[in-house]
Amino acid sequence: MHVTVLLEEAVDSLGVKPSGVYIDGTFGFGGHSRLILEKLDENGRLIAFDKDMSAVTTGQTIKNKNFHITHSRFSRIKQELEKLGVSQADGILLDLGVSSLQLEDTSRGFSFRLDGPLDMRMDTSQGQTATEWIASVSEKRLGEVIKDYGEERFAKQIAREVVAARSKQPITTTLQLAEIVAKVVHPNKKNHNPATRTFQAIRIYLNQELEELSLTLPECMGLLKEGGRLVVISFHSLEDRVVKRFIREAACPDKLPSRLPVRDEEVRRLIRPKLRLVGKAIRPKESELVVNPRARSAVMRVAERVNTDDF
Repeated sequence: MHVTVLLEEAVDSLGVKPSGVYIDGTFGFGGHSRLILEKLDENGRLIAFDKDMSAVTTGQTIKNKNFHITHSRFSRIKQELEKLGVSQADGILLDLGVSSLQLEDTSRGFSFRLDGPLDMRMDTSQGQTATEWIASVSEKRLGEVIKDYGEERFAKQIAREVVAARSKQPITTTLQLAEIVAKVVHPNKKNHNPATRTFQAIRIYLNQELEELSLTLPECMGLLKEGGRLVVISFHSLEDRVVKRFIREAACPDKLPSRLPVRDEEVRRLIRPKLRLVGKAIRPKESELVVNPRARSAVMRVAERVNTDDF
């Protein structure tokens, strides 16, 4: 059963106005969306996105005139909203990563504990599967991906073992890959599965998750009305680092060099903050972790839009 992470905290942080316009950039199983809808009146509007067609199918079962769901990656948020005649929003929520339902669906290939085809695509209608990519990637590139996206210190050794294994037979299932990694990496004291970081790395790389996030955050900032909230939930340090850096740079823009050949009013406009950080990073309470241990790595950051007159 899917349990929505930081459900109340995320929706409360949006500060939902009954007649406002809100964006759920990652619908998933719809926990956040359903709670937002409860807070909207007949003039309110919620537009959801998901690149996973199974999530979109779930969303299409919601019969509410205030709600619309689109099959799209969230880096196309601005273009898709233009089609719907929406240019501004009162709040945007991004719940990153992979859902419990995706992990537990063996046909998706996200889990290193359950055997299934090695797919790992969030949008199964396009792109390479993990099987296809592993079959053709060079040992050097495979090691780079596992190191950069999984922060795995045994990346080179894992890549070498994978290339050796695929020379004997194709690597087509999740347990095949997990067993290959386990020959190199042993369980740590926290009892994390040896394949955790490798699976994370390949999934992030194939779905271009960090690139998508980096493209999406500026679009979200530009869409927010003054006072509108951006709420982002991330599940590993790489995602959180992108979010934290973006908010910090938008809230504290760099000072321009002296004697720059621009007018004073233009300088003031360029260095004015675009976002205001709202509170500290929020993590799940112990009571939530008891019900949903997978939430232990979640961290939520909230920012508010300021100075929209410049855009």
